[in-house]
Amino acid sequence: MAAGETDARIEALNKATASPDDKTAAFIQALADDAVKLAGERVLIVKDGKAFDPVTGAETPLPADAEDVVNNNRMRGELDNALAALKLFSKDDKLRREAVKTLKGEADEAKLPLIEKAFAAEANPEIKAQLGLLRAAVLLASPDKTKRLEAAQLLAQSGDPSTKTVLLERLKTEADPQVKAAFEATLKTVEAQLAWGDKIAALFSGLSLGSILLLVALGLAITYGLMGVINMAHGELMMIGAYATYVVQGVFQKYLPGYFDWYLLAAVPVAFMASALMGAALERSVIRFLYGRPLETLLATWGISLMLQQLVRSIFGAQNVGVENPAWMSGGVQLMGNLQLPYNRIVIIVFALAVLAGVAFLISKTRLGLFVRGVTQNRPIASCMGVNTARVDTYAFALGSGIAGLAGCALSQVGNVGPDLGQGYIVDSFLVVVLGGVGQLAGTVYAALGLGILNKFLEGWTGAVLAKIAVLVLIIMFIQKRPQGIFALKGRSAEA
Repeated sequence: MAAGETDARIEALNKATASPDDKTAAFIQALADDAVKLAGERVLIVKDGKAFDPVTGAETPLPADAEDVVNNNRMRGELDNALAALKLFSKDDKLRREAVKTLKGEADEAKLPLIEKAFAAEANPEIKAQLGLLRAAVLLASPDKTKRLEAAQLLAQSGDPSTKTVLLERLKTEADPQVKAAFEATLKTVEAQLAWGDKIAALFSGLSLGSILLLVALGLAITYGLMGVINMAHGELMMIGAYATYVVQGVFQKYLPGYFDWYLLAAVPVAFMASALMGAALERSVIRFLYGRPLETLLATWGISLMLQQLVRSIFGAQNVGVENPAWMSGGVQLMGNLQLPYNRIVIIVFALAVLAGVAFLISKTRLGLFVRGVTQNRPIASCMGVNTARVDTYAFALGSGIAGLAGCALSQVGNVGPDLGQGYIVDSFLVVVLGGVGQLAGTVYAALGLGILNKFLEGWTGAVLAKIAVLVLIIMFIQKRPQGIFALKGRSAEA
């Protein structure tokens, strides 16, 4: 394994891997780590400046003329595969899964005995099924026609993209008509399964995008839909929530490193309060003088958005900052070979639904929600009934701003945080509110999820840019036909 031609070394490596022991595994690992030296016909493992015999493990003097063992790229690939094969017998399920994944695209028939041995010993049903598919992929190259047909039949159950690649390669070299027909039939089955995986992935991506749009648009549904304020600084309020999350992350990293995985739970209320307080300050200082003048609110809040961006650049710098996912949001659920649902996206979908339920309860069941609806529908009468309309305006605007901060907190988990974070969502959020029906929370939900799913499905056919254009055209056509949106206001408030 250490000296000679590459083919001979690989043959020796495969023989050693077929019936490995601890010393063999340690030697293969040393070869992969470039920790093996040759001294004539002697092979030595060098660790911390000391030489050891790979067979006995005894320390031995390191000869002055000892030379490093050189591994070319082909040999390194074979060593990596051998180490992956050895991990098939690990007690850790995670390591065994990783080993199967590594071997999928590289395993050859020389490793078949080891794979079959691992298959027979495997107790985990999921890993055993993956090992069975790996064994079938190896048998595709077998000289035995019966084994190749058996492999084709077994691989028909696979939904892994690597299976399609292997089958396409084997079809180029397969000469037997019967086996070739079996390969083609298996390929069609695998492609059909992959197509379903792609469709479900697009649907999940659409729901994920829709949940983000919903979070962004919920706050705007209050400030614009209920209060009539065209808040162009809404994206910057999201940005403040995202930077608040970044600050909380830094605090936990410095002062509470042992509790870092829970920093996001602390960041949620901090992000809400940071954006809500900023929104309240904006409403009291600027926006309260502009109610009933939507064009002026647009211009004023656009100027405020530029000021907030520059403020953030002055404090945190112009470069994006990274916000890490907690350990419990890393990874995902593997449903099919080409379909993994990331935990961070799942958490954001659940979070968006929770925020939606909270807003719906607040608006429809609480005293503040009653006042907000009353002031929105008829401000003079609400004032005559003793409602402090100025205070309600501040609370409502702070609530919408705080929800924008929650959206920023969620967005920090799927991308970098920067001064321009809000600019990519402000137009889409206005489209969601207008399409759903101004002042209608139910319409906001339908519009956000519908736009997210439609956008992702169109991306698969036309690409990202054309999909955006197509969605915009469809929205314009819909609003031309139904200006009031999906849900229209009913009753006297609509007539007013």
